[in-house]
Formats: sequence, structure tokens, C-alpha cells
Amino acid sequence: MDAQPTVMKYVATLLLLSALVYTASSVTHYSIPEEMEVGSVVANLAADLGIDVQTLGRRKIRLDILASKKYLDVNKDSGDLFILERIDREYLCTSKTTVCYLKMEVILENPVRIFNIELEIMDINDNAPYFRRDTINLDVSESTAVGERFSLSNAVDPDIGSNSIKSYHLSESANFDIEIQTGRDGSKFADLILKKALDREEQAVHNLILTAVDGGVPARSGTASIIVRVLDTNDNAPQFDKDSYTINLTENAPTGSLVVKLNATDRDEGSNSDIIYSYSLYTSEKTQQAFSLNPDSGEIRVKEMINYEDFRIYDMEIIATDKGANSLSGKCKVKILITDMNDNHPEISIKSFTSPVKEDIAVNSVIAVVSVSDKDSGENGQVDIHISDDLPFALKESSDNYYELLVSEPLDHEKVPEYDITITVTDRGNPPLSDNETITLELLDINDNVPQFPQTFYTIPVMENNAPGALLSSLTAIDPDLHENQYLVYFIIEKEIVNTSMSMLFSINPENGNLYALKTFDYEIEKEFLFHIEARDSGVPPLSSNVTVHIIIMDQNDNTPLIVSPWRAHGSVVEEKIPRSTDKGTLIAKVIAIDSDSVHNSRITYQFLHNTDATLFSLDQYNGEIRTMRMFSYRDSRHQQLVVIAKDNGEPALSATVTIKLSTVETALKTYADMTEVPLGYDIFSDINLYLVIGLGSVSFLLLITILVTIVLKCQKTKPSKAAPPCRNSVISERNSTIADSTLVSNDAYWYSLFLAETRKGKLVVRQPVPKGARYVVSSLPRSTGLTETSDSAASTLQASTTTSSSST
Repeated sequence: MDAQPTVMKYVATLLLLSALVYTASSVTHYSIPEEMEVGSVVANLAADLGIDVQTLGRRKIRLDILASKKYLDVNKDSGDLFILERIDREYLCTSKTTVCYLKMEVILENPVRIFNIELEIMDINDNAPYFRRDTINLDVSESTAVGERFSLSNAVDPDIGSNSIKSYHLSESANFDIEIQTGRDGSKFADLILKKALDREEQAVHNLILTAVDGGVPARSGTASIIVRVLDTNDNAPQFDKDSYTINLTENAPTGSLVVKLNATDRDEGSNSDIIYSYSLYTSEKTQQAFSLNPDSGEIRVKEMINYEDFRIYDMEIIATDKGANSLSGKCKVKILITDMNDNHPEISIKSFTSPVKEDIAVNSVIAVVSVSDKDSGENGQVDIHISDDLPFALKESSDNYYELLVSEPLDHEKVPEYDITITVTDRGNPPLSDNETITLELLDINDNVPQFPQTFYTIPVMENNAPGALLSSLTAIDPDLHENQYLVYFIIEKEIVNTSMSMLFSINPENGNLYALKTFDYEIEKEFLFHIEARDSGVPPLSSNVTVHIIIMDQNDNTPLIVSPWRAHGSVVEEKIPRSTDKGTLIAKVIAIDSDSVHNSRITYQFLHNTDATLFSLDQYNGEIRTMRMFSYRDSRHQQLVVIAKDNGEPALSATVTIKLSTVETALKTYADMTEVPLGYDIFSDINLYLVIGLGSVSFLLLITILVTIVLKCQKTKPSKAAPPCRNSVISERNSTIADSTLVSNDAYWYSLFLAETRKGKLVVRQPVPKGARYVVSSLPRSTGLTETSDSAASTLQASTTTSSSST
């Protein structure tokens, strides 16, 4: 195929050089080879037809081809007839004719002339031979005689003449050859000839290659595959793998168990190789009754129970026959030897067994007696007995073939309520045989577990102002025992607090351990409770355990700040007089408020709600001190009004207010030193002083009661840690007070208010009488002693105050 373009070009050149141009009966004839290249010039029509080249364009020369395609065309400038499309002779002339023509007309105008042209297409060897079927299948019997002929399909070549098929060739084969024949039309075909006998068992398929070659230069060829299948004939007898077999079979082999599978083979195929197995006449009836033979698979199986003591050797002869038309057969001998085996299982028997037993049964107690036996003899009759090592039990031999089952470890019903004890007995045969017996031991529960709480200490926060009967927590214990041994009852262990029983404060559900509050708690009165809860089971005897419960009362901001200073005898307005000449920074008044809530909620801050002159007075938001920011001027009003709010730190915050009316006077008050040196005149007493003395006596009595109650409450609590060394603090005086060295002079009413405020803050308040007068010097000191010492000091101070007041009166 690779040489085709070169050959075509060579032939085309030769034909062009030697092209014969002739005219017969006004037909111009040309000859060209097929497959010429597009654009190749066939002839010059102007020269051959005697037409002036100069007139071709004017006369509109054109070519009319009598074919389905326009293979050629005319150059209107030169008159050359050239190839417009590749010409395939086999396509143009479908029949295998010797000559192939392409007819056309050349038409001219002015005047009109028509020239007939006949173009002969010459054949070249451009097609290779081919077979209509690539594979030829033949079935030949292996018994076919030598010299037998088999017709083969011939090859086809579209080319003609010397370029058509000339010969056939067969690939090398020891059994086949070919013979070439010539048909009446000159075509070539080949016959396949058997030159050597076939044997399917040696070679079942023969693969041959048939090649067809044409006569072109160079020659072309095509091939086809010939597959010869050799058909079988029954010429081989079945054969066993071995001529004889010896099989060892143990007695008591299960019915249907495989003894041996015989295998015979036949080299033939199809029905000629199908084999049927059968007993020969030399096989005894006893053997055929004991063993079955499968005629299709050759399996020999146990047909009935085999006993060594009855029959020890079985002989048989097996025949294998094929299913061919003329069947052939083969045979073999089989000997089966029966061997003795351990075919008796040991036996176990439970003689006595106690169940259920209490979980506290003593170690080494006997709970069962068992016996074992085996009907075999020798090692096959010797037995071993055992139980699982994971069980808390042991076996002890008491006599020949008798064993006692003992408790080897303490038992616990809560861990394992019952045991499945499997006793296994095994003989010493090969293979060993065994038997087992399972007994179930049930344990009875005893009350041996104490109820257990998940925690040893419970801390339960409770918000004050709770509703009576509110659920505080659920305290549940666990008892792993069963039945009545696990039924728990809960109690509160009684404990008195300030003559109050715990059962009056709290209640617990005896069945589920739910703890409830029986009253509403007030953080300012009760801050915590510590008691025990007991869980007791219903066993005999009952077991119990207890847990500590710590109830912490959480504070709420439920107390409004109480303003205790300045003291307000008549309503909420306090009136004070101050010298108009008061210096800048002078302490005018001090607002003191107390709050019964906890530390966080009781933090007090002070603010002005109203201030007549914001430039004149300042208020410390933490200690409540009101001081002058500058000196009074003549423009300032003689009357000033201050409204102070005391607000706690709770959420939401609570507050209280006090109104202070200040009046300025022109004459300054005497200093503290003057008051200590100059005696007060008798004329200062008036009816008001008399009322004050009477009020002082009442207040002193109430103060004494308050101190006694405080001492009792403080003694029940842990004494506070040692504080810092005492220091003097500034305190505010009531009306007509004189400020001197952070110490204020106070009357009885203000003393009581101040005492309450400062003692609530943990401070010690002391006042000393001014010599020769009815006024006192009040001092506030941080406490550095215990509760008892503070109470005694307060009591002595109160006593001194009362005495002084009486003498003054």
C-alpha cells in the first residue's frame, strides 16, 4: 500500500507521454490512468480540436460530462483539459469490464459547435485482494480420512487483468495443505486438503492463515483466518487415578459421611467423556449394604452404622463406564479398614444440691455432691472433672468417682445474684469425649450494705424571703441490697438552735429525701444552718448513714437604709444654726445611715437631692460629711436648705432622705475650750430640757435592753479577729454641738442615735461628760476587743451617761 502513490505517478507519466489521440466518427479519444492527481493536464483541446486560443473566452467554452461527478474541466485561457477530481476506475465502472470510458461534450458558442470526447480510464493496481469473511470455521471429525478436501471461500480483487488475484498460500501446517483451482471466468480459488490424520486429544483446534496474492507490480495481498475444530470420537477408555485404594475408617462414622471420592477421567469430550460408576460382580452384598456409591460423582459414603466389633475389612471393585455409542470402561479396587474409636461418652450425675443459699454462706461449705462414670476401658475410660476457674467454687474428690462442690471464696449477692455452674467431665481417649451438667445456684440477699449518699457534705443556698414549704433539694441515698433491705427512710437528726428545733425549720420527705423549708428565712436574723440527715434501710437489723447539710441563707436587698444621724425629733426636717463666719472646709453636719442587709447590699452612698447653693456646701458620698466649700458672703441667704439621699448598693437600690435647714447667725458659738472652762448657767434650763431628761431616761432603759440582747447574740458566734489598734474617728454632733479635735459634744438624744449607728458598724462609742455641764464629749473607736468586752464597755458607758444626766438634772 505504501508504494501506491509512486506507482500511480509512474504509470500516469508514461501514459501521458504515450497518450494516443485520435478522432473517429467525430469523437476525440484520450487514454489516462486512474487515480491521477488533481490538476494534472490530460490534453490541449484548442490544439487538438483546431480552435483559436484567443477566442476561447469570447466563445464561452464549457465542458459537459456524462457522469455523476464533474471529474474534469477546461482552462478558458489555455484550452487545457485538466483533472478536477480524483478518478477511481472501480467506482466509475462497477462491472469488471475490460475497457472503462468517461464520455463528455465540449460546447462552443458564436457559432455553436459541439465536440464529442471519449476518455478511456486505464486500470492500475490500487486495490489489495480481500476475503468476504475474515474468519473461516471448519468442523472436521478426528476420524476423517487423509486426502479429504474442504472448499474455502475465494478472495476478491476489484482490479482487472494482471492486477487481479493470481495465487493462494497457506501457513505452515503438519495436517493441512491447499490446492489452487481456476474457474471458467478465470478466477482463482483454493481447496483445503487433509494430508495427515487428526487426533482431538492431542490438538483440538488448528489455526491456519490463507493468503491471496494479485499479479500487480508490486503485488498486493489479503489474508483470512481458518479455524479447524476437530470433532471427537469415542476412542479413549476411562482411567482411575490409581488402580487400588486403601482407606482407614473409624467405627461409628456418621451415616452419610464421605469415605472416599473416586475419580476416573476420559480424554474424550461430550457424552464420550461422561462417566458412570458402579460396583462389579466381585463386590459382596454386605459391602454394598454398608456403603453407597454415587454413580455420577464416584463418592463412596457410609450407608449404615459401622461397628469395629462386627466387621473390620471391606473389599470392593469399582467400574467406570463412559456414555459413548460404543462405550468403554475402566476399573479399580478399594479396601476399607475399620479402626476402633472412643465411642462412649463419660456421664455425670448430681447426687445432691442445695439452692438457694444466703450470700454470707461460709467458705468451704458443701453445696453439691456429683458422681462421674465412663463405659469405655483403659485411657478411654479414665475421666477428668473440672469447673470454670472464674467461679468462686471448687471440686474436691471425696471417694472414687465422687466429688464435692465447695464454696471457695466469699459470695456477694450485690455483685452476682446467681451462678450458673457448669461441671464438665472429659475422658482421656483420642479424641477425648466429654459431658457437662449445669446447675444454677441462687443467692439470698442479707442486709449487709449501708445506705450511701453520693456526697458526704451538701451545701444548699437558699434565698431569704422564701415561701414556706419550698423544695430546697433532694438528698437521695443508694442501697445495693434488695427488697426491704433497700427500702430507705430519711430523718432529720434533731438539733436545737436558740431553743428552736430543726424539725420546726425544715422537713424531709421520708420516702424520697426531698428537703423542704417550713418557714420564711430572714438573712438579717438567720444566716446559716448546719444539721445532719440520716438514711435508714428497712433490714433487720437496720443499717443507716448520715450526711451533713449546710443551709446558707442568701441575702436580698429587702431593707431600706435608716438615717440615724442627724437625729430628727420632730418629723424629717433637721434645723441647725451655724456662725456666719464659718471658715471654708468646716464640718457642718454628718449624715449617718445604716442598712440591715449584707455587706454588699448595705454599702451606703450619699448624694444631694436639693442644695440651695451648690457652691456653698459639699457632701462626701462615702462618709456623709457636709462641709463648707467657701466662707459666707453678705449675698448669701441666711437660710439654706439641704436634702440628702442615702442609697444602698442593692439591686434595685433602696434609699432614705433627710432635709437639713441651716440658719446663719452673726455671733459665733463658744469654742469647746470655753465650754470646758466656763460653767453653764442655771438659766439654760427650760421646759424643753425637762422633756429631754425624761426622754433620756426612757432611751437609757431601751439602750440597756438592746445591749443585753446584743451580748446574747454575739456570744453564739465566733469572736471576730483582732482589729487594728484603736483610732479616733470624727463624729457629728446634734444641735448646739461644738466641734473640737474630731470630738463632738452631744446631748442625750443624739447620743442614742449615734450609739445605734456606730455599734451596728462594729465600732465602740464612748462619751464623757463635760465638766460642770449637761453635755458630753462623744468618741467613736474601732473595736479591738471581743463581743463580751464591747458589750461591757457599752454598758459602762451607758451607766456613766445616765448618772451624769441625773446629776445634771
